[in-house]
Amino acid sequence: MPRPRRRRRVCELPKRNLFGPLKGSVDENQIITLSIDEYEAIRLIDFEGLNQEECAERMDVARTTVQGIYNTARKKIAISLVDGILMKIEGGDYLLCEDKKPGQSCGRCGRGNGAGRNRRL
Repeated sequence: MPRPRRRRRVCELPKRNLFGPLKGSVDENQIITLSIDEYEAIRLIDFEGLNQEECAERMDVARTTVQGIYNTARKKIAISLVDGILMKIEGGDYLLCEDKKPGQSCGRCGRGNGAGRNRRL
């Protein structure tokens, strides 16, 4: 019998969940789905600048699990950008941080207080 799957910890849901070309028709059969836990891995590693070990600690999973999630997420994002396919963020096996009060960070990730972010490129 396989081990039960561990739910990934996610700080908060994305503000937007649909991305893609502005013009043209949308083929319902050609939508790439990025899971919430894949979104969180991208957010922590690429946006917040954490390494995979730090990301794994925040998501409460093994580093090798984060590596797999991250690689899958990057592939999906690349396909969406290169082929111009709509990408939707939804689903996945995650647990939203519970120790968070409205308007505050959850204490684990620092989200909500602007810590460690620089949006300018």
